[in-house]
Amino acid sequence: MVQLERLAADDIERHLGALAALRIAVFREYPYLYDGTLAYEERYVRGFAGSPASTLIVARDGERVVGASTAMPLTAHGDTDVMVPALARAGYTAERVYYFGESVLLAAYRGQGIGHRFFDLREDAAREHGFRVAAFCAVERGEDDPRRPPDYVPHDAFWTKRGYVRQPEAVAHFRWTDVGERDESQKPMVFWTKELA
Repeated sequence: MVQLERLAADDIERHLGALAALRIAVFREYPYLYDGTLAYEERYVRGFAGSPASTLIVARDGERVVGASTAMPLTAHGDTDVMVPALARAGYTAERVYYFGESVLLAAYRGQGIGHRFFDLREDAAREHGFRVAAFCAVERGEDDPRRPPDYVPHDAFWTKRGYVRQPEAVAHFRWTDVGERDESQKPMVFWTKELA
């Protein structure tokens, strides 16, 4: 039985190693194809823990961390120089937005409703911190990408059912090295937003 726990900023530090390892494992899969390193990941996730309004949801099977999901005020994210202008094109100011970072879950635990719970708990955190807009961004790969698995199902329908709206004009570009490549390349990340009641 998987248990979920929502951690406040002061409890996040002890889970950063598990979050970094999950990001590396899950983001190697399509569509991210991210060839990350633990050293980079540990630096990245440590920056996330710096905001008192950050939230980390941890999914555990016994003592083993099998999934995690993050959220924070957009203004606290380390990539605001890329993300803020993208969201501004869709009419959003950074101060209004609670940014949902990764949701990473090992494959064996998918399809059990954990993804919905990740969203529920992050939306709760956004409201508690006084935010009325939730946003995240997702990588876009071409439908003809030869690396796309035959059984791949995009998450668009899931996000739409939860009330998120794709903002095609809000595109940020990030660089990382794809699995099987030697150098970083630029990827488009499109924002999805939801007005929280």
